Amino acid sequence: MPSMTQADAPGLCNFVDMSPSPFHVCATVAAALNDAGFTELDESQRWPSEPGRYFLVRGGSLVAWSTEGDDTDPARPFRIVGGHTDSPNLRVKQHPDLASAGWRLVGLEPYGGAWLNSWLDRDLGVSGRLTVRSGSGSTDVLVRVDLPVLRVPQLAIHLSEDRKGVQLDPQRHLNGVWGIGSEPRSFLAYVAGQAGVDARDVLGWELMTHDLAPSSLVGADGELVSAPRLDNQVTCYTGLQAMLHAADHVATHAGPVPLLALFDHEEVGSMSDRGAFSDLLTTVLERIALVRGGGREDYLRALAGSVVASGDMAHATHPNYAERHEPAHRILVGGGPVLKVNQNLRYATDAAGAAAFALACEQAGVPLQRYVHRADLPCGSTIGPITASRTGLTTVDVGAPQLAMHSARELMGAADVASYADALAAFLTPAI
Repeated sequence: MPSMTQADAPGLCNFVDMSPSPFHVCATVAAALNDAGFTELDESQRWPSEPGRYFLVRGGSLVAWSTEGDDTDPARPFRIVGGHTDSPNLRVKQHPDLASAGWRLVGLEPYGGAWLNSWLDRDLGVSGRLTVRSGSGSTDVLVRVDLPVLRVPQLAIHLSEDRKGVQLDPQRHLNGVWGIGSEPRSFLAYVAGQAGVDARDVLGWELMTHDLAPSSLVGADGELVSAPRLDNQVTCYTGLQAMLHAADHVATHAGPVPLLALFDHEEVGSMSDRGAFSDLLTTVLERIALVRGGGREDYLRALAGSVVASGDMAHATHPNYAERHEPAHRILVGGGPVLKVNQNLRYATDAAGAAAFALACEQAGVPLQRYVHRADLPCGSTIGPITASRTGLTTVDVGAPQLAMHSARELMGAADVASYADALAAFLTPAI
């Protein structure tokens, strides 16, 4: 069966390399949406009542949808693909300028559950946003410095107590070297200069490091993708491709309103103005119903028929640590999308949600794998349980298999990019 979307591994690599921070993820997605005829909306302005393709950006989060087609019922249900734009990394402190033992340093701290050792001895750039003075107010400026400006050096093995490696103290051992000197130098002034703004006008910032090595296809036959931030930019990229397919589909076919919701701050609990715990999704869903001429009753009716696929990456069975996985639920790289189930609701999947995604995989002609975490190991979570409890919508947790989750550099199968995108596209456009 031919692919339903334009998603492929080289496209994913390009997407990741263009998107070193959540703000850049939103900018990359927004550019693709604009090219596909989507119109950006402002939450503070009135929204158009006409059917169309729309999106909005709130900080490092983005929501896109299409109400095109002949179905103008304000109670028209939604099919939603959710994901997150943030990834574990090292972030710049508010007073970052340090000096020690003749080295100039930048104070860094972990964001989320970063696998800290993977950030050592890498050439690191800096990206994020600066909020700068503009008249009597402020405006945001995206910044990315793709120069090897920082490096967190490993301790020599000869200085390790047992020569078996070191335990990293996130307060003391993660400062980034960026020069030689006994006096600190203003890192913010450097970054502001790279962004073309006066450091005196910088009122706030959210800056983070990124690995400068480009994403690549690896293996003798190029069957694998090696890249940073696969968790969860794979869902951002494939979700975008699925949304573009769905927007074209609903323009000429009956069906639910397709919607893509990409949230910031999943890796730190989602408790922010733009995280999955915020009002972002529920506000957008209600306003879509209202601008289409409906009322509260229509909005609630729309929710009753809606389903969410919470997309996040899944653990492929590790060849060197196979015993760390549930033996009856081995997940294969290249084996297709993954449906994730946890009896303690670390994943939101129930039978109804599982059925919705299984049908989508059948429709797309892709295989489906089912993941269960080992019962004697703590299981991570996603935006799925948050979204389900905040909205009351049937929710299924899904993903694509990968190794080295939360490392500075992660690994997945190249073929899984297209199959995951096709499954999400079919989920957004269910056969009626």
